[in-house]
Amino acid sequence: MASSSLFAAARRLLRLGGRCRSGIPASRAAASSSRSNAEEKRQPRPPSLQSTLWPLGHPGTLLVPEIELWAARPGNRLRAVELQRIVKELRKRRRHCQALEVSEWMNLKGHVKFLPKDHAVHLDLIGEIHGVGAAETYFNNLSNNDKTEKPYGALLNCYTRELLVDKALDHFQKMKELGFVFSTLPYNNLMGLYTNLGQHEKVPSVMAEMKNNGIIPDNFSYRICINSYGARADFFGLENTLEEMECEPQITVDWNTYAVVANNYIKGNLREKAYSALQKAESKIDKRNSDSYNHLISLYGHLGDKSEVKRLWALQMSNCKRHINKDYTTMLAALMKLDAITEAEALLKEWESSKNAFDFQVPNILLTGYRQKDMLDKAETLIDDFLKKGKVPTSTSWAIVAIGYAEKGNVVKAYELTKNALRVYAPNTGWIPRSSMIEMILRYLGDEGELKDVETFVDLLKVAVPMNSDMTEALARARAREEKKVEETNA
Repeated sequence: MASSSLFAAARRLLRLGGRCRSGIPASRAAASSSRSNAEEKRQPRPPSLQSTLWPLGHPGTLLVPEIELWAARPGNRLRAVELQRIVKELRKRRRHCQALEVSEWMNLKGHVKFLPKDHAVHLDLIGEIHGVGAAETYFNNLSNNDKTEKPYGALLNCYTRELLVDKALDHFQKMKELGFVFSTLPYNNLMGLYTNLGQHEKVPSVMAEMKNNGIIPDNFSYRICINSYGARADFFGLENTLEEMECEPQITVDWNTYAVVANNYIKGNLREKAYSALQKAESKIDKRNSDSYNHLISLYGHLGDKSEVKRLWALQMSNCKRHINKDYTTMLAALMKLDAITEAEALLKEWESSKNAFDFQVPNILLTGYRQKDMLDKAETLIDDFLKKGKVPTSTSWAIVAIGYAEKGNVVKAYELTKNALRVYAPNTGWIPRSSMIEMILRYLGDEGELKDVETFVDLLKVAVPMNSDMTEALARARAREEKKVEETNA
């Protein structure tokens, strides 16, 4: 953009020079020059670092080269606070690999002097990407001054995320001995651990211990506890906890809590109470917050209420300045759930023209819906349309349709589509071939496939999954058939 502005300015100056030499008064040339300068001043400002990075939507994109390229441009300056904000936003968007990439780089290059809170973020990202062992190593290598409650809390979060009960409880006890349990966060982690283990009955006792130790539960604490009662269909306990929360002077019940209540009512088929909770949730939302609209749209979708889904979508489009891919995926999922196929297809077209970063996670919502509704011809047509536009579907996209054909017993189509998925396979993108479908395909290839086709498929497959007995057996059976065919031909 900057270079094109310079070329435009040069062309204007050449034109001005030519006109002055042709006898145009100097005063007019000066006026033209002033207008030219004013136009230059009105040129748009160069893009910020964040506006440069966010359109790079694919989670596998390396961000550090883009950051360094941006920083090398004249007038751009890296600021620690902005880099930290980028890492925070990447975590929020669950782009953990990119967040860790940026965090490692800014620490290594000295752009940010890591404080305990930065170490905590980094440790949590290491645990998310490389596992608990790597997180423990990072924690153990920290200086004593950096081992405050924040890195301790981050390691506890790693243990609870991996459902390591014994390690989590031992670590929690050590935190108590060191005086590092003085906020809701460690208790919330434990309650989340029991929730994820399905041990909902243990959650209220952790909540009680927190209150006994003089720590006032926060919104998240109450939500976990409310959810634990809902999971056991104990609506009396749920409503008592909600009432207690509403009476706490230090607590402002937020929209998310009422949404959790509504979700539990929906699961319990208490529709009237669900509608009441959703109305309370909507009254509490920040009307510029897309996340709240997405959540409520999804819940009304579960209630089967198309009119409310469309009403909230219209409000979201009107009130929110930006409409990101997540907004479209939420609405598409709700429409597909409501069998509003035509509206979903129209919305996908709208998304394509929105100038949002192209991400196959959005059309994958339609592909999944088509598969679930046995509309595989539509799914294939959608993929073909994108191919014609030069958009290569991801492994996940091909696999969604392949699974549909496998479920119908059409192993030939499942094989062809899975082969396409494997051809564009990239590690660490979230797709792993479904083992049951692969077993079915390998049986078919071993019994009926040409040897060269079996070899090609196995070569593609072993990039995504380790070589196993199903692959070797399919190859052996195909070779045996090939040898038998040769013998019969020569006989």
